[in-house]
Amino acid sequence: MAATRDSATAASRLAGSAILHTTLGDIHIRLCPRECPRTVENFVGHSRAGYYNGHIFHRVIKGFMIQTGCPLGTGTGGESIWGGEFEDEFHPSLRHDRPYTVSMANAGPNTNGSQFFITVAPTPWLDNKHTVFGRVVKGMEVVQKISNIKTHAKNDKPLEDVNIISVSVRDLGAGI
Repeated sequence: MAATRDSATAASRLAGSAILHTTLGDIHIRLCPRECPRTVENFVGHSRAGYYNGHIFHRVIKGFMIQTGCPLGTGTGGESIWGGEFEDEFHPSLRHDRPYTVSMANAGPNTNGSQFFITVAPTPWLDNKHTVFGRVVKGMEVVQKISNIKTHAKNDKPLEDVNIISVSVRDLGAGI
């Protein structure tokens, strides 16, 4: 269900952080609503609606990233809170210059939906290709644990599911 533009924008302006509650532990993320308001609006809208609840980390590449947000669990599904896709939001201060960067997964320019990934290493070749909208500030060991699980060689899908149980969103100034 699509959120109304005004209410979703107001929500993203107030959202400063999120906690991914996973079956392997919590991942605390500082969001960047000022630098990429629509991307944070989309993530926050989905999170508050429970959209990500139960989703698996469907793609895990050791030494690179962990990916989730596909309702089908295959990497082929998902849409934005507005239905369909939305445009990229690149900001010069948000780069893939360190591990634990949170970015939108996409199939090319301006094809953002619901899928996102967290890097486990610097990945500068992704700059200006994937919108960075957050940084992991706590729970790095959980990200590492997920990134080290065994996967199918053919499609990078974990042999055992790791799920998002729920996502808690916190307002700006509320802390992590």
